[in-house]
Amino acid sequence: MNAAGTPLPQLLLDARRWFEEALVATLVRAGMAPISPTQAQLFAALDAAGTTVSELARRMGVTRQTAHQAVHSLIGMGLLEQGPDPSSARRRLIRRTAEGAAAHLEVVSVLAALEEELARRIGRRATDSLRAALEAPRGEPPVLTLTPADGAGPGPAGADPDGEGS
Repeated sequence: MNAAGTPLPQLLLDARRWFEEALVATLVRAGMAPISPTQAQLFAALDAAGTTVSELARRMGVTRQTAHQAVHSLIGMGLLEQGPDPSSARRRLIRRTAEGAAAHLEVVSVLAALEEELARRIGRRATDSLRAALEAPRGEPPVLTLTPADGAGPGPAGADPDGEGS
């Protein structure tokens, strides 16, 4: 945790939850079948040509079982279908149905409108800066070296605590 208080990962989760709750509420208000945040995330992780359940789970950062449950609930809603993978007889690809493709376009539209609403609330400059920061390459996740409880905190040797460079 830094001097600002709430840890950054929690702030990111809270921001994601804001988008997810607004998306689901908007879709329900429009008369669409309610979808869970996991189902919405699955749609975002799906390639147009199709994706395996294992790859969806990896992209979403969930277990294969969680991805499988979300896939099959969306298949049951008529939004996804499962078919053979032309490159492997053993693998199955998950694809959007025509109805799923239309729903995906609606979700993309709602998310763009929510981003505009966020810009209205916190300012265009802040929203653009947030997007730029989140799109910046971060490299592989580091493995930090923990230091004794001397107040220095964890970090790589010689790290610049402000991240500004020399």
